[in-house]
Amino acid sequence: MILIWQQVAQKNVSHGKIVKRWCDTCGTLILGGRCSSCHSLPREFVINAPGDIRPCMSSGHNTLTELFRRNFGSSSVIDERQVFFNKVPGEDRTDEVIAGGNVIALLRYDIKEGGLALELKQTGAELLNGKANKNIIVLGSVTGHLKGKNVPGKDISGVIGDFRKGDPLIIRKGGKVGHGIALENSGSIGTAEKAVKVRDLAVPSVIPLSPRSDRRTFVGANTEHFKNIEATAANEIRSFVRTRKEKVTVSFSGGKDSLAALGVTLKAVKDPELLFVNTGIEFPETVSYVRRFSKTYGLKLHEADAGSAFWDNVGTFGPPAKDFRWCCKVCKLGPVTQLISEKFGKGTITVEGNRALESFARSKIGPVSKNPFVPNQTTLDPIRHWTSSDVWGYIWWKHLDHNELYENDMERIGCYLCASCLASEWDITKRTHPEMYAEWDGYLRGYAKERDLPAEFVDMGFWRWKILPPKMIKLAEEINIKTSPGTAGKMSVRMLKGASPCAAGGFSMEAVVTIPRSRDLSSVKDALRTIGDVRYSDDFEIALLRTKKGTVKIFGGGQVSVTAGNAADAEYLFERAVKGMLRSQLCTSCRICEKKCPRNAIRIDNGLHVNAERCDSCGRCESSCMVAHYYDKMLG
Repeated sequence: MILIWQQVAQKNVSHGKIVKRWCDTCGTLILGGRCSSCHSLPREFVINAPGDIRPCMSSGHNTLTELFRRNFGSSSVIDERQVFFNKVPGEDRTDEVIAGGNVIALLRYDIKEGGLALELKQTGAELLNGKANKNIIVLGSVTGHLKGKNVPGKDISGVIGDFRKGDPLIIRKGGKVGHGIALENSGSIGTAEKAVKVRDLAVPSVIPLSPRSDRRTFVGANTEHFKNIEATAANEIRSFVRTRKEKVTVSFSGGKDSLAALGVTLKAVKDPELLFVNTGIEFPETVSYVRRFSKTYGLKLHEADAGSAFWDNVGTFGPPAKDFRWCCKVCKLGPVTQLISEKFGKGTITVEGNRALESFARSKIGPVSKNPFVPNQTTLDPIRHWTSSDVWGYIWWKHLDHNELYENDMERIGCYLCASCLASEWDITKRTHPEMYAEWDGYLRGYAKERDLPAEFVDMGFWRWKILPPKMIKLAEEINIKTSPGTAGKMSVRMLKGASPCAAGGFSMEAVVTIPRSRDLSSVKDALRTIGDVRYSDDFEIALLRTKKGTVKIFGGGQVSVTAGNAADAEYLFERAVKGMLRSQLCTSCRICEKKCPRNAIRIDNGLHVNAERCDSCGRCESSCMVAHYYDKMLG
């Protein structure tokens, strides 16, 4: 039986598919080559890429159980059995549900309906057939190939249970079983022209029945694998730090990946110290957990506190977004840069829990890196090739105390209002932390009202992007609304004249830049000093910047005038000058640029101050500045 299923799995492997392994004897996922408990060779099965499979936690299992029972009257396929999730692309949360070494369903969060929905897969339909007593359709004498087809009500000979349009169905026809979607409510389905969409229909396979299992089963079956990946990661750390004198620290966020990274670090070195950034918008459970953990394990904790930095700056920058993460630099990088500067004068080697499967941005992550925004810190990523299952299994194997919030079916734990979290996770926060939810929801609705944006800007989560991706544009079109996250609201560039030839020779550009005035315009001269020579007139509120490429004039009313030898230089100087204006007025005092400057030419004191005699216009401060980095997002 195992051999047959291995052949089936291998036959179906194609682009975008990942092969995983399952022990039918023990009833759990196998991460290595052989089960450590029964020593049998596992059966292969196929899931969709990227394959960052993770265990279903307590609340998630309860949710699945309720959905199966609501739809089919039975949850026998997952009762007392370990279930895994595999995240796949979708509007919001979209997980393949893995039980018994098979993908039995798809779990989706419906943004429009505001809830989780279940979509059955063929294996799930076959396993439930004979056990389910709801959402069942029996087809009559209809002939022909039905997979992917819509079937009219006249071809339905039986309806079992009450269901609504859009609900998942088990479909029976003779000796075949399949799955589909109801295109009408059960009460009117018999007369509908399009009653049921058939997803698949086939003669049932002989599917191995998985025995009952739990976390202990999973750990026992993968013990050798956990030993191996721990040894590899710990050796990597030892090899790097052996000849280094910097103190070894661990970036301990309160999340699962940083916990696993700490586990392997404790195996590699003695008494590492913990770095934790309290962003001011953490879940209270996370802050308590980090402090409790460090005390329990006797590890020194360095806590950088961002205080009210987020709320102090959100009025200026607007809601953070997936493509506009100003909050990370203000609330994380700024505080940790200051902490490392004060506590680790000789630098530190920081072990982090970054993993390649977390995101596209981290897919090419290497073993060692230097954070361009945090001087004196070298970063190691020893678990970069681990999957979520590796992480969780390792944590359970080592009996490491983990953040209790994960049991609420949250995939990731970060700042509670993070734009990167899913709408489904925000729904969980609404239930578990209603006061925190209400505070941010209230801010977003006020922000939308000021800009005449529809309620869907908040309800559908459009605020999470500055520029909507195709999937969200499609959603907006489906509900027939026009919405845009917009900019922070008081910032814009009105181009009067693009780079074009001047009558006097060369090229020029002119525009009016509107930004909030949080400081006197004279502060712009310091930001412009990092570009070239600056003169400023208090009487006329004019800043004049001279460089080898050309000149820039900035007027108190926001006018910007550029002259240069060619169009490319004019556009270059215009961008640098506008970034300088933003830096002067919107400086958040994160002090990253101060630490980044190799000539100690920068001082942060209620804004940016530059020592012109020391500054050589290298541009490092600008490249490390959050305001400059996101200037195109802020100015639309």
